[in-house]
Amino acid sequence: MAAGHAPSGPSSGPPSRPPSRSPSGPSSRSPSGPSSRSPSDRGGARVRGRAWLTPYLLILPSGLWLLAFFAIPLVLMVSLSLQTGNLIDGFRQTFHWQNYTDGLDTYGDKFVRSLWYGLLATIVCIVLAYPAAYWIAFRGGRNKSTYLFLLLLPYFVSFVLRTVSWKLVLTDNGPILGPLRDHGILPSGFHVLDTGFAVVSGLSYNFLPFMVLPIYVALERIDPRLVEAAYDLYAGRAQAFVRVILPLSLPGVFAGVIMTFVPVSADYVNAEVLGGPRNTMIGNVIQAEYFDNSAYPVASALSFVLMAILLLGIFAYARALGTQDVLEAARS
Repeated sequence: MAAGHAPSGPSSGPPSRPPSRSPSGPSSRSPSGPSSRSPSDRGGARVRGRAWLTPYLLILPSGLWLLAFFAIPLVLMVSLSLQTGNLIDGFRQTFHWQNYTDGLDTYGDKFVRSLWYGLLATIVCIVLAYPAAYWIAFRGGRNKSTYLFLLLLPYFVSFVLRTVSWKLVLTDNGPILGPLRDHGILPSGFHVLDTGFAVVSGLSYNFLPFMVLPIYVALERIDPRLVEAAYDLYAGRAQAFVRVILPLSLPGVFAGVIMTFVPVSADYVNAEVLGGPRNTMIGNVIQAEYFDNSAYPVASALSFVLMAILLLGIFAYARALGTQDVLEAARS
């Protein structure tokens, strides 16, 4: 062995140190059993365990209400629409679609008229509601609540009473047509009542708040800094409205269209009071079949046909508008 090499072996290195032990020893480990938890920890665990049940308990009352007064009557109406007979001889379950096919063949024009009037009234509501909601949201200042209250004040009155009042406005000697006829502006044979215009105007008047409020909420949620950023990028008022304000307010318009078009298309009071027999809507037919003719199966079938048409229209409209805007409308 060379003299320069250190001897190898166990004694050549430093003595190894024994593994260090915790001064506290095994007794320092805290036991993990249930008995070691404090009362506050056990209480918090019970609260967290019941947390998943809270949302279901909150929706339980409304769920029971919908079950009792919507789902069950809807199922009964489905069964009734598949029956034949009359109130005197009784009704018999047949499970065929004759009531549906006969209803479409007989009252198809009423369905078309109802959807047409509903579309026109919805467009009128958009034209009138958007400027009003825009002005309240961006120009109302501290008086926004006051303006909304004044806008909704007439609607604290009964729906039927408002419709009758609108009829008085549209009469030949009313506050609008009377002076125009007296000054020779309108011919003596000009009438507004018992026309489609009277029905559409009444529908627009009665359902206008259902369009104003969603649009106002959507406009109110727009961040003013986005509009200011558009101005900083040299956008004019019209360009800022088209590129920023209008797209961000579309969810409110969508919600307003749904809240307006559906009840307007199924309404029968305005057509009865303002339109006369020549402007009957499908709601008038359903009302007459139920209460005048006691033809419950036919009325039930017509109701489901109308509901199916409206649902298909809503789904088509939602698909055309886009899923994201639909979700935004639901949140607003």
